[in-house]
Amino acid sequence: MRKQFIDNLRWMTVFLLIPYHAAQAFNTWGELNFICFAPNKVLSSFIVFFSPFFMPLLFLLAGMSSRYALKKRTYGQCIVERIKRLMVPFVFGTLFFCPIMAYIGDKTNLGYEGSLCEHYKVFFTKWTDLSGFDGGFGVGQFWFLYFLFVISLVSIGIFVLVKKVVKKQTGVEKIPFWGLALMVIPFPFLYDLLSVGGKSFAEYLYVFLIGYYIMSHDQVIEKAEKFRYVSLVIGLVASIADVYMFLWSGRDFGTVNVIAKAFAEWFMILGLIGIGKNKLDFANKTTAYMSRRSFPYFSIHFLWVILFQYWLSDTFGGNIVLLYTVPVVCAYIVTMACAEICLRIPFLCFLMGTKKSSGK
Repeated sequence: MRKQFIDNLRWMTVFLLIPYHAAQAFNTWGELNFICFAPNKVLSSFIVFFSPFFMPLLFLLAGMSSRYALKKRTYGQCIVERIKRLMVPFVFGTLFFCPIMAYIGDKTNLGYEGSLCEHYKVFFTKWTDLSGFDGGFGVGQFWFLYFLFVISLVSIGIFVLVKKVVKKQTGVEKIPFWGLALMVIPFPFLYDLLSVGGKSFAEYLYVFLIGYYIMSHDQVIEKAEKFRYVSLVIGLVASIADVYMFLWSGRDFGTVNVIAKAFAEWFMILGLIGIGKNKLDFANKTTAYMSRRSFPYFSIHFLWVILFQYWLSDTFGGNIVLLYTVPVVCAYIVTMACAEICLRIPFLCFLMGTKKSSGK
């Protein structure tokens, strides 16, 4: 039986990306962005609050989905499906959307004066940190796709090895809630391990494997559901502490801050899985509509955030509320319109890693 709450949590998380990426232009810690406005602690708090858990949640959901998919498909079929769903949109997005984003980054951050066409040479010859903020080659939001693709391939190797080594049932479905809670322990040690562009392969692989081996069991999901509010309270307290220590305290808490981030990440994930199972395990026309559009939305959204912030940067006289909200609203409208168009053109559906819309 399909777990509808997984689909609902996935599209809800993806649709947070527009306000999240728009807020990055206002960060207070000096991180470069495609376009930068005056630093704002409130918008920066939004970023710091969500950043520990909302992308890891997607990797955990992907791990759970992989477990269910492998009950109906072979490893080979899953690899082919991962190529279609992940690598095709990764290549397309990197070659089509990212050069435009990098061009704006070069203009706003380094004063580039050439045309977009001229900048393609810069994009494909300047290699720095893969962000594209300085006009060089970057992958933008598509880092998630190549991370997930590599993790999926590595995980298949792990699945095969574990099947050969472990011959008996492990009984992981009987793990108590305190056992789930203790899975937070490795997180602080993973954040800088196998890091690419400031993102840790080790962290996301760990979360993916938890999704596959543990959270995919109905009994475990039921425990997460039973203790959902306990997890949520712990996660919220840790998230608030993380925001305070990182942004508002004026001090460097070092390891304590890292531990707060780890608790925020894991317990918010547990809480959201439990709440999702309890409140979001259903399907209707609205959820089907939103879920179908999440893939093209993911590919398109960041470009429109950047374009509207760039076009409107001199319009509101430094009014932070308008500089943030107007591009966000415009980006939502245009991104959804583009998603509608893409879903009706088979070739674009292929490039976006999704299927042609049936009109629903």
